Amino acid sequence: MSTFLLILVSGLLMSAISLVGSATLFFKEETVARLTLPLVALAAGSLIGGALFHMIPAAMTGRSGSDLYAFAWAAAGFTVFLALEQFIHHHHCHHSTANCKQPLTYLILFGDGLHNFLGGLAVAGTFLVDVQLGITTWIAAAFHEVPQELGDFGVLIHGGWPPRRALWANLLSGLMFPAGAVLTYALAMHLNTDFLVAFGAGNFLYIGASDLVPEVNKARTAAENIKHFAAFAAGLGILLVLALVGHR
Repeated sequence: MSTFLLILVSGLLMSAISLVGSATLFFKEETVARLTLPLVALAAGSLIGGALFHMIPAAMTGRSGSDLYAFAWAAAGFTVFLALEQFIHHHHCHHSTANCKQPLTYLILFGDGLHNFLGGLAVAGTFLVDVQLGITTWIAAAFHEVPQELGDFGVLIHGGWPPRRALWANLLSGLMFPAGAVLTYALAMHLNTDFLVAFGAGNFLYIGASDLVPEVNKARTAAENIKHFAAFAAGLGILLVLALVGHR
């Protein structure tokens, strides 16, 4: 199989991971309701862990040669998403209705799409260097995506999206991965995307800390708080372990 086909197939397989949320469609509505906030907490931990343990370190070791450069772009990503949320909230929820979706659902899709696009760039780049390295990188990225996609699906459901529409939205976001992979192959990695990695980290930090963490802090019982904290810590832990394994 040619390198291009390997890159294309690996990208499409990564997109398929966005369908893992469909497992919740086989559960009863009450079961889904019980799972939603833990999934939101898992998403928060995964997003913050991905930003702190993967994206910012990658930006700091890129071609920019400056740690300040990476943190400045991360701050820009955080600030832009604050402005985006204010804009979306004003235009979609200014005249509040019962069906108004929370702005964070649109942000999570935008941020996840950017993350998938950058992931496609990175994984395709490793395939161009060495096929075995590309496969190893893909496996690590896949383990990264599973908790995040499960959490993202939970966030969309919590934000008021019907399950099937949330699934299709996640799939469309996931297709940004093969789009980035094919673009990398076409341009042979001549583009410097360091700033996009740091910018995306800022997006994830904003969504995780500003939108998702407050959602899981609304529990009324100690048992719920412990469950949500455990899910958040699991998201962080999974991403930390993947980072540590990747640096061996």
